[in-house]
Amino acid sequence: MNIGEILTPFELKSTSGNMVNSFDYHEQYALAIFITCNHCKYSQAYWQRIIKLANKFEEDNLAVIAINPNNPLVQPQDSFENMIQLKNQMNLPFEYLYDENQEVAKQLGATKTPEVFLFNSRRELVYKGAIDDSWDNEQTVTHVYLEDAIEYALDGIEVDYPEIPAVGCSIKW
Repeated sequence: MNIGEILTPFELKSTSGNMVNSFDYHEQYALAIFITCNHCKYSQAYWQRIIKLANKFEEDNLAVIAINPNNPLVQPQDSFENMIQLKNQMNLPFEYLYDENQEVAKQLGATKTPEVFLFNSRRELVYKGAIDDSWDNEQTVTHVYLEDAIEYALDGIEVDYPEIPAVGCSIKW
């Protein structure tokens, strides 16, 4: 998916027991979709930061969704049952969805976990890629790429750096 393209509608099963679709978030000013998983050390390092971002921007009308596209036959830790356990352990304040057919990940053009796709109020892609510049140590972060992009998107301003390559594990197709 290229910057400026519109989000393709989707519906996926959530660890909350519901079916969640992209229209559920139509009132939010921006939508951040995190392609992530349970097993990847890069994804594990970012879960708390994603929670902090969701909480920080909740009042500013940012919607956050996490989506696991990994095939559990290739990576058993990424099964739906294990996703439910992770959701409960981490007390996620947002939906954690299972992309069982990997269609959403393919539509987005995702290749890594974690990789973020940020959409503005018109659901145009305004940022994709890395969350920040230090996956392994939050204390050494010097560039908060996603946080900056969220602030720009919420203010209706064009993002300065709309693509920063994501660092992480490959999606298990």
